[in-house]
Amino acid sequence: MNACASVTFRSVFTVSRAFGFCLLCVANLAQAIAHVSVGESSAILYDAPSLRAKKLFIVSRYMPFEQVVLLDKWVKVRDHSGRLYWLEKRVLSNKNYVFALKSIVDVYSLPDAASPRLFQVRGQVALELLEADGNGWLKVRHKDGESGYVRSSDVWGNN
Repeated sequence: MNACASVTFRSVFTVSRAFGFCLLCVANLAQAIAHVSVGESSAILYDAPSLRAKKLFIVSRYMPFEQVVLLDKWVKVRDHSGRLYWLEKRVLSNKNYVFALKSIVDVYSLPDAASPRLFQVRGQVALELLEADGNGWLKVRHKDGESGYVRSSDVWGNN
């Protein structure tokens, strides 16, 4: 093998290893996405991590968010629409909730659309996430105590 072929082979091998390492990092990052929810009766969404920052919205208890950045007393979060905000860390809970995306979401007795429908929730209602089966269904509980299964595509906060 001549010197040029050797350099080319090494370069391709090095680039391939670097690409593989990047894929591994992205896969680990995807698994590490944390979801949080508002644990207080309400919370203020800010445009920066400061009480002096612009107050954008007030959200109610159980509203789920995807945690993006964690600082000492602040958390940068993403909502279901992809918008980013800052919340005080103290108002958040690690309890998992999902947010009904459709205008009406059916909750079934089993993880199967052919099973009996137990109840329905309106859009933007938060449901406590009890478990995810990995097959497109989530076991959830309504704040009234009823529990059942929803399609993961009908809610946000579990991906």
